[in-house]
Amino acid sequence: MIHAPADEVLERLWYAAEESRAVTGVDDLHLDDISNAEVRCALTALIADGSIDNGTGYRLSDSGQRRARGIVRRHRLAEVLFVQAMGVDLHEAEISACEMEHMLSEAVVDRVCTFLGHPPACPHGKPVPEGECCRIDATRVEPLIRRVTELPVGATASIAYIAPKTLSRIERLAAFGIVPGSEIRLVARKPSCVIACGSSSIAIDDDIGREIYVRSM
Repeated sequence: MIHAPADEVLERLWYAAEESRAVTGVDDLHLDDISNAEVRCALTALIADGSIDNGTGYRLSDSGQRRARGIVRRHRLAEVLFVQAMGVDLHEAEISACEMEHMLSEAVVDRVCTFLGHPPACPHGKPVPEGECCRIDATRVEPLIRRVTELPVGATASIAYIAPKTLSRIERLAAFGIVPGSEIRLVARKPSCVIACGSSSIAIDDDIGREIYVRSM
C-alpha cells in the first residue's frame, strides 16, 4: 500500500535537491496540506527503511532517490498529459497530477510517456525524469506524439505541446500562431526546418524544432 505522506516527503526532498536547497526541518518541506505530526511520522519511517539519510539534514539515499524519481516522473508526466495533450487548466491539472502520482503503475507510466513522445519537461519547465521506455531504441517504438523535426516533409500535424528552453522562444513561435492545438505542415527540413501555419511560414533552428511536439493527423 502506498503511504501518501511518505510519497510527499520524498517528492519534496527531490525538489529540494533540484534547487540545491537544504532541508533541516519539517518547515523546509513546505507541506502545508499535511500535519506536522504526519510529516514527522513519515520522516521517521523513511529513515528507518533507509530511504532518507539524516546527518546535518534530510537527504535522499540511493534507494530514496529511486522512489522519489518515480513519484516525480508520474507527477510531471500527468501534468503534461492533462495540460499540453488534453488542454486542462494548469491548476486543475496540478490537483489531478497530485492524485495520479500515487496510483499509476510503472507499466502505465511508460505507456503514457511513450504516447506523449517522451517529453523532456513538464508545463512548469521542470525536467521529467527518464524511464526505461525513454532509453528504448526509437525504431522499436513509434510514439503517437513526436518532434516536428521527425515528421516527413509535407506531412500535416497538430501541435500537442511545446517544451521551450526559454520564454522568448515560445513568444516568438506564438507570434506566428504556433501554439498547442494549431495545425502545421512541415515544408522543408534542409537547409533549415520550415513549417507552415495558416498563411505564414517560418524557418526555425533544429533545436527549436525539437522542442515542438506534434500529433500526426
